[in-house]
Amino acid sequence: MELSDEQRMSFEAAAFRRLIAHLRERSDVQNIDLMNLAGFCRNCLSNWYREAANEAGVAMDKEQSREIIYGMPYDAWRTLHQKEASTEQLTAFEISRPKE
Repeated sequence: MELSDEQRMSFEAAAFRRLIAHLRERSDVQNIDLMNLAGFCRNCLSNWYREAANEAGVAMDKEQSREIIYGMPYDAWRTLHQKEASTEQLTAFEISRPKE
């Protein structure tokens, strides 16, 4: 299937918006679980978003990009939704975390 660049970008943007909406609805899914299963989390998405903005010449800091992804200030999201990671979650994270 041949898509124009405009179509591809439009579809990618729609899929991204749907992913963000889904993650906002599924606040029960912890970032550490996402990292352990998929190798990325909400913070990764916010980093990628910020990097894209900065590369395009739009100044954006970490807190601004996190608020875009989380739909609220990051500290507020953490207070409302983040739970203490279990020993099992932390162990799995140490095994699967990206090596720098």
